[in-house]
Amino acid sequence: MSEMRVIGIRIEQPQNQPVLLLRESDGDRYLPIWIGDAEAKAIILEQQGVEPPRPLTHDLFKNVITALGRQLREVRIVDLQEGTFYADLIFDGNVRVSARPSDSVAIALRVGAPIFAEEAILEEAGLVMPDEKEDEVEKFKEFLDSVSPDDFKATDG
Repeated sequence: MSEMRVIGIRIEQPQNQPVLLLRESDGDRYLPIWIGDAEAKAIILEQQGVEPPRPLTHDLFKNVITALGRQLREVRIVDLQEGTFYADLIFDGNVRVSARPSDSVAIALRVGAPIFAEEAILEEAGLVMPDEKEDEVEKFKEFLDSVSPDDFKATDG
C-alpha cells in the first residue's frame, strides 16, 4: 500500500469531466480518478482554504465525526472494478466504511487524514510520467490529453 498526495483537479475536455490526480508520496506513480462536479468543487474549495458560510456535505460529515468523538485515521483506495474505483474510510477502533474515493478524499483533506492506494490498484491504473523536471500540473495536462475513462475499463484478456 502506498501513501498518496492530492495533486489537484483538472477538467478533461471535451467531456467537461473533472479528474482527481493523486501521486505516490514516495514514488513516481500517478493515479487519475474521474469524479463528479460536486466532489471536485469540494476538493478544490478545501485546497484553496475557502470556508463556506454554511457547512457543505463534506464539512458536515467532518463535524459529525468530531461530534461523535470519532477520528478518521486514513482513507484507502481498495478496488477497481470495470473502471470504477472503491475506497474505505478507516476510523479509530478499526471501523471501516465503504465510500467513493472522491468523497473520501474530500473528507480526508478536511480532517488531515492520510490517503493510501492498494498496490494492485497502482499496478492496474497507476501511471509513471517521464521527465521529473516538468511541472506536475503540465504533466497532468499532457496526460489528460492522451487518455479517456475508457482506458481504465477492464477487458477480457
